[in-house]
Amino acid sequence: MNAMKRVFLALVIIGVAICSKPGTTSATECGTSDKIAIAEMTWLSASVLAIITQRILKDGYGCNAETIPGDTVPSATSMLTKGSPDIAPELWISTASTIWNKIQKKGNVYKAGDIFGSGGKEGWWIPDYVAKANPGLKSITDLEKFSKLFADVSNPDKGRLYGCPPGWGCEIITQNLFKALGLVKSFELFSPGSGANLKASIARKVTQKKPIVAYYWGPTAVIGKYNLVRLGMPPFDNEKFTCLTNKDCQNPQLSGWKPGDVAVAVVSKLRDKAPNVAAFLGKLQVPNATLNKVLAWADDNKASSEDAALHFLKTEQAVWTKWVPADVAKKVKASF
Repeated sequence: MNAMKRVFLALVIIGVAICSKPGTTSATECGTSDKIAIAEMTWLSASVLAIITQRILKDGYGCNAETIPGDTVPSATSMLTKGSPDIAPELWISTASTIWNKIQKKGNVYKAGDIFGSGGKEGWWIPDYVAKANPGLKSITDLEKFSKLFADVSNPDKGRLYGCPPGWGCEIITQNLFKALGLVKSFELFSPGSGANLKASIARKVTQKKPIVAYYWGPTAVIGKYNLVRLGMPPFDNEKFTCLTNKDCQNPQLSGWKPGDVAVAVVSKLRDKAPNVAAFLGKLQVPNATLNKVLAWADDNKASSEDAALHFLKTEQAVWTKWVPADVAKKVKASF
C-alpha cells in the first residue's frame, strides 16, 4: 500500500512538473506578453473587424492587444518592411498584389485565412435607377458615351468619377483604369478625400435621385442600402491587373478587377510565439450577409465601430464562438 502511495505521489509530482514547464500554455492562453498590434483601417468593416479581433484577444486570451491606424497599402508595406502591425484582419490582397508578391517572396507575413465567406467585390457602381434609365450603360467601357450624365456643376463639361480615397490600394488601380479607358478628356477623376466622404457623396446623390458613378466595394452597408449596381468589366487578366496595381505601370491596359482576395494577414513571428492566437486567426471568417447586416445596423443607428463590434459579439455568437475554445468564448461574453 505504501509503495502504491509512493508511485501515485511520484506521478502527481511529474504531472505538476510537466504542467508548470516553462513555455507551455493551455489552448486558452495568449502565449506571449508582447504587444500585439492590429491594423484598424479607415472603412467601417475593417475597423469593426479589427476591434472584434482585439476584444477577443484581450478579453478571451488575455493578450496585450491594441488597434493602430492603418490602410491597405501603408499597412501591407509596413508589415513587409517592419514586421508591424502583427495582424491585418481585412487586407485586400487583390488591390495590393504588387506588395503582396514581395511579401510572399520575403516570407515574413502569411495569409491565415479569408475574412469574408464569399470573398470581396470591388468596382465602379451606379444607382439602380440610373441603370434602369440608361440601358446602354452596362460596362465601364460605356462610360465615355455617358460623361455628360455624370457632370458636376463645378465642371459641367466633364463627367465626375468618384475615385478611391487616398492611401487605399484601389486608388492606384482606379487611376490606372482611368488612363487605360482614355477618360481623361471626358471625365474628372475626383478624389473623395476619405472613405467617409465617399459614402456621404453616394448617400447625398441617391437621396436626391441624381446620377453618380463611384468606386465602392462589398460587403458593405452602402451597396445594399442604396441599391448600387456594379458596372461590367472586361475579363480578369492577371498580368494586366498586376500592372494596374503598380503606381509606376507604364502601359496600363484594361482588366477586370481581381476576384476579391481579402486576407487575414499575420506576421509569421506571431504564429511562432503565440500558436493559440494563430489558431484563432486561422478560423476568423465572417459570412458576407452577416457582416452586411451588422454594418447596416451601424449605419442606421449612427453607431461607432466599437458599438458595431459589440453588437456583433452580442448578436452573432453562433458565428464567432466557432472561432475559439469554449472557455475563451465564456471570458469574452463576461466582458460585455
